[in-house]
Amino acid sequence: MNKTKIIATIGPSSKNKETLKEMFLNGMNVIRLNLSHSTHDFSRQIIKNVREINKELNVHIGIMMDLTGPDIRVGSFKNGKAKLNKGSKVKIYMADIEGDETKFSVSYPNLINDIKCNDCVKLDDGKIELVVLDKNSEYLLCEVKNNGVVKNHKSLNVPGIKFSRSFLSPKDIEDINFANEMDIDFLSLSYVGCHQDILEVRKMLKDLNNDHIQLIAKIENENSLDDIDEIIRVCDGVMVARGDLGVEIPMERVPGIQKMLITKCHTAGKISIVATEMLASMENVIRPTRAEVSDVANAVLDGADTIMLSGETTIGKYPVETINMMSRIASVAETDINYLDLLDKTMRTEKQDITGSISYSVVECANRLKCSAIIATTKTGYTARKISRFRPNCPIIALTPNERTIRALTLSFGIYGKFVDEMQNFDDIMKNAYKVSKEKLNLGSGDKIIITGGYPLEIVKSTNFMKIDQL
Repeated sequence: MNKTKIIATIGPSSKNKETLKEMFLNGMNVIRLNLSHSTHDFSRQIIKNVREINKELNVHIGIMMDLTGPDIRVGSFKNGKAKLNKGSKVKIYMADIEGDETKFSVSYPNLINDIKCNDCVKLDDGKIELVVLDKNSEYLLCEVKNNGVVKNHKSLNVPGIKFSRSFLSPKDIEDINFANEMDIDFLSLSYVGCHQDILEVRKMLKDLNNDHIQLIAKIENENSLDDIDEIIRVCDGVMVARGDLGVEIPMERVPGIQKMLITKCHTAGKISIVATEMLASMENVIRPTRAEVSDVANAVLDGADTIMLSGETTIGKYPVETINMMSRIASVAETDINYLDLLDKTMRTEKQDITGSISYSVVECANRLKCSAIIATTKTGYTARKISRFRPNCPIIALTPNERTIRALTLSFGIYGKFVDEMQNFDDIMKNAYKVSKEKLNLGSGDKIIITGGYPLEIVKSTNFMKIDQL
């Protein structure tokens, strides 16, 4: 039972129900549907499959949807692609045209007004670079700086440019309504520029009477880094989207930014997700590179809550094997985490309240006594998340009468939810704690557990007890 959670993006390679089931059994905690590529019909079928698996296995796989956001993409090419040669000239039209080696169109007609001569234009996650030489009312004239092949609808980035358009497009609004209809757990917001973007989505969800979808801010440009503290304050978690981030800023800055974002999220008690090309070679081969293994392990050692797979599980040949490999790497890396150091750092930033103080004591005792599990009773997940922030070296089992709370905890470090419908008195809490310890964790005589939470559950709003027990 890994403490670091795993997200798998679902696509053609992983859409089959049996494949999804095998991915879960090998370590996947949350599925991700990227609405830049997935239709509503495709997403609806995947969600149906996941919920059938949840029911069959009595588990709670979380569901994340990824909004397209205010991205820019090239149009379509004759034969689906075009080869661009270094030194050649190419025209970028604002109107929709069929592209070739000399011209193509973009999805954002106002690009011509936002961009200037000598600006750098990057295609397909930076694989091809262009420089703007001139512009008129219809097109930008650019010079190609390196050889490459661009395909239909690949990304277009202009580092350092703030575009003059609203954050939510009509498609995004439609997709948020769809996410609300499907009762998903997490909404990932692409190309967040400032905290107001998150508040805009939060308001829309509030108008839909939805207060449970958690918002994950994807950090992909310099603008979001400039407002990062406010973004973390108003969101539920942050995704270090290293693909677009490495296009928008110098690539060599990304590792340091990744560490900074993980630390800031940990301090704030928010979810941190590391994404993009973590095991990219496994799209085509059964074994990752040593550099990729180190990349995954370092994200775990830095304290990330969650690590994510994209192309590896959408179009890759080995989606199940990739999940298994990522799970194995995380499992070993977790044994090398300095839990006492993380506990000490977190305590220095913890506000002095009852829940925080008891949560700290629970984790300190669990680490010192080498407890096998922490059993936390919770309605909203608050107690379990607070304990998770202190990073115990044993799993946290969240006992809750709310299935939506269980799914909401699927991205949080070390927490595994368990539905219980009987917690009316202290005896119920103890009975459920012992039962879960034996059934879910296979604990036996001599194993130590810590039981904590708020009692009575329906009345008390904070954690108010802890009990150390030896089975």
